[in-house]
Amino acid sequence: MAHPTEHPHIVVHAPALDGSRRVTSDDATLGVATHTDDVGEILRLADLYVTDVEDADFIEWQGGGPDDWPGLHEHHES
Repeated sequence: MAHPTEHPHIVVHAPALDGSRRVTSDDATLGVATHTDDVGEILRLADLYVTDVEDADFIEWQGGGPDDWPGLHEHHES
């Protein structure tokens, strides 16, 4: 099966209060991730097979990188 040469622009948005991050392609929401592995699965379900979501140049990480998954408790620390 041939793979497309161009990937859509994927955005992993800044974490919500519960630490989850919305994953979008253009204006379409693909899913909500709670871990880096979820991002890969969401992309797989969208027929985008990515072996390393942390280093893919077409994925934009907003509000932190692939290692930033804060939970609600981190938003209330003093």
